[in-house]
Amino acid sequence: MSALVILAQIIIALSIVVVWVFRFDNIVKEFKQYGLPDLVRNMVGATKISLATLLLAGIWFPKLVLVPALIMAFLMVCAQLAHLKVHNPWYKYVPSLLLLLLSLFVAAAYAGVLSV
Repeated sequence: MSALVILAQIIIALSIVVVWVFRFDNIVKEFKQYGLPDLVRNMVGATKISLATLLLAGIWFPKLVLVPALIMAFLMVCAQLAHLKVHNPWYKYVPSLLLLLLSLFVAAAYAGVLSV
């Protein structure tokens, strides 16, 4: 796989870890703002960290990447909808939008849609 796709995988994974591990207090506030229960927050976090791990492992085992990239993209669409629901300012949409685009880029590359 090209260096650009691998870089995208690393960016996605590191972003997820930074937000869900080191900035967890912000996640708690956001999920309360969205009106979602703690269980949903914890399940989303565990899922995203698992997917990030699979994206990193996929650098050496490419068959692991396509499905996690698509699921990550789906979760980022859900994040966009959550921001819409509470009418957040536009800059709150940017991180999940960028991760959505990167996830779709990675998925397309591993699906053979892109020749990078």
